[in-house]
Amino acid sequence: MPTTATLERFIARVESNAHAEAIEEFYTENASMQENNAAPRIGRDALVAGERKVLARAASVTSQCIRPAFVNGDHVVIRWVFEFEWLDGRSGRMEELVWQRWEGERIAEEKFFYDPAQMK
Repeated sequence: MPTTATLERFIARVESNAHAEAIEEFYTENASMQENNAAPRIGRDALVAGERKVLARAASVTSQCIRPAFVNGDHVVIRWVFEFEWLDGRSGRMEELVWQRWEGERIAEEKFFYDPAQMK
């Protein structure tokens, strides 16, 4: 179960738009991420590489946690809003809920729930 201080550091790291760094710092070596019902991606190194690939297409990202974050033992639910300015001049907004399973002070499993229509 994450301490309140650890969860707040994680949220602050994401809100500072250090997304890949947050994965490096707060996820287990064998962590998984899953988008809606797609197959999960597994392994912290792969997760960092995937995050960097997405962020390389963006001129800027603004990330905001919509409070409260919900904690129940090893499980955390966070509502995020991301504003993107893409390199091709387009912009977009994405809102999602993320469910996380923590092992101690690190995220072991994460699943994102969002409307894919936001990606168009």
